[in-house]
Amino acid sequence: MALRLYECMFLLDSGRYAQDPSGTEAILQEYLERCKAEIVAKAPWQEGKLAYEIDGHRKGLHYLVYFKMDGSEVENLNRICKLSDLVIRNLVIEHDEKLFDLMIQQLTVGGAHGEEEPLPVGAPNPVGRDRDLE
Repeated sequence: MALRLYECMFLLDSGRYAQDPSGTEAILQEYLERCKAEIVAKAPWQEGKLAYEIDGHRKGLHYLVYFKMDGSEVENLNRICKLSDLVIRNLVIEHDEKLFDLMIQQLTVGGAHGEEEPLPVGAPNPVGRDRDLE
């Protein structure tokens, strides 16, 4: 089993996240654990109005997770997300180690200083691509 490095952007029901952030994060963690993923970093990314309605949702919360997982489990993760009433959409991207480490460093505030504080919801995009969701 060769672990690969992945980034997943989850588009979540923002209403559910607002009501119970820790419970929502626990559900995402459970989904990833079912796929035998090892979470390296996670943080809410951006909340806002969607460009178009998706399954009756006009707003959503983008939640970013970096993890290590066997490549054969990607299809299983996508299936779990598709069946979830919490996850509106998800996108899984494989990274090489150098980029993976850089992205994790950017996700954490003061990453170079060893602090592991996630960026607050609505914080500017650390890779410099601030855009409205409209």
